[in-house]
Amino acid sequence: MVSFQTIYKSDIVASVLLALIIVAAPSSHLSARQADSQVAEYARTVLGTNYNEHERITQDLIKMLSANPDVKGYLEQSIAEAKKLNPDLHTNPAQSLNQYLTYIDGASRLIPQQILHNPPDLIRDQILQSICYFYFLVDQPISWSDPSAFSNRLQYHPVFSAWMLAFAETWGAYLDTPQSFTDETYRGFYNDPNFRLARGDYEARSNWNSFNRFFARYLATPAKRPIAGVGDTSIVASPADSVPQGVWPIDNSGRIMVENASAGLRVKNTRYFKISDLLGDDLKEYHNAFNNGVLTHTFLNVYDYHRYHFPVGGVVRAKKIIQQNVALEVSWDANKRVYVPIDSTGWQFTQTRGVVIIDMGEFGLAALIPMGMAQVSSVNFETRVAPGASFRKGDMLGNFLFGGSDFIVLFQSKAGFEMRAKVAKAVNVSPYRLPQTSDQPTYQHLLMGGLYGQMTGESSDNLVVGSIVQGVILGFFSTLFGGSSN
Repeated sequence: MVSFQTIYKSDIVASVLLALIIVAAPSSHLSARQADSQVAEYARTVLGTNYNEHERITQDLIKMLSANPDVKGYLEQSIAEAKKLNPDLHTNPAQSLNQYLTYIDGASRLIPQQILHNPPDLIRDQILQSICYFYFLVDQPISWSDPSAFSNRLQYHPVFSAWMLAFAETWGAYLDTPQSFTDETYRGFYNDPNFRLARGDYEARSNWNSFNRFFARYLATPAKRPIAGVGDTSIVASPADSVPQGVWPIDNSGRIMVENASAGLRVKNTRYFKISDLLGDDLKEYHNAFNNGVLTHTFLNVYDYHRYHFPVGGVVRAKKIIQQNVALEVSWDANKRVYVPIDSTGWQFTQTRGVVIIDMGEFGLAALIPMGMAQVSSVNFETRVAPGASFRKGDMLGNFLFGGSDFIVLFQSKAGFEMRAKVAKAVNVSPYRLPQTSDQPTYQHLLMGGLYGQMTGESSDNLVVGSIVQGVILGFFSTLFGGSSN
């Protein structure tokens, strides 16, 4: 059994949440029994609910709301805004604070596709809609603002964010139990072709004794995911089953520019995000290492293989896990009547993530950054991933647990990175994804190990546009001669 280093522990989550509640609560000197009695009375008189009938994680939410009346107001605002966008009770059952408490009770003890009534047929869509709905309720604009927050949404409020982390931990604990993965659950996944179980891609079903064990499943053999350019160190392989999102230049001050972003340092109509923020304070020696380089990132959907691998080979120079938000941007498509996850560029800079700096020799340094998204607050590295260790392209780096995820790679200017992924045909664009910006094409889905890009050894300054054009050309010829995406 492979052991992992994980980013969250239940005692840390509990301590953070408890600290926030105690600091805000005027009666923190009371005994635990007295405090519970006061919270129960608050629940009865203010919220109109029986405190003792709720799940523990919902009781924690009630405690937090009683100690932070402003957050209660923000939650009610967010729920009301969500109701305006989608008033349908089948797809939006939590339209009041009381309904939200009931929803949280159920959501913490259900397998993901059971959370919403009348979901789509495919289990992929059931899971995706359930994840999105949880965040849709708290991803609405509210009257709270904080210059240091990514956005004026409740999910970025530090007090509420701490509770969301505790929820992710609670749900994750349930998804570690045998009850979370039954034969009926397995059949649903098997019958959904997006999960590729019928193709024989994965290990034996008998190994999956919980939902999380299934979600972090291993391949049947390495041959199920061939690695592009074995023996060619210039070729960059896809780190995971995923859809590339594009390439962004990093300027000489260590910033990326994102048009039409909702956060970041604003200069006219452009937002700037600092690479130093992405790498965190503990990796200061690398803050300027990627100036004039590029950032690329790729999105993993719920059905994808959720173990990630080294996209390049080299020697690990540093490793760090950064605990921050467990957020997800979500919109409601009223025409298609679905929730849409938005994998924009920028949210990653305040999200829970791992960072590995790898030295590729002649092509310089790369930063490999697996990014937790939504309830995926566990970013795990293989035990032997440590400074000084050498890895080949395609070696296993780690895994995510439940949900969708993102993977960022930073390249130095000397690498001369160019995207080589093929551009998708319009008919293959998923209805559950929104274009993030107008200047990035939509790429085809890649399997882990597929051709992602190439390092030319030239300066990156003039290569970003060229890589996009080349991707379009590759997509055109793939379509012309009958090529298809995975």
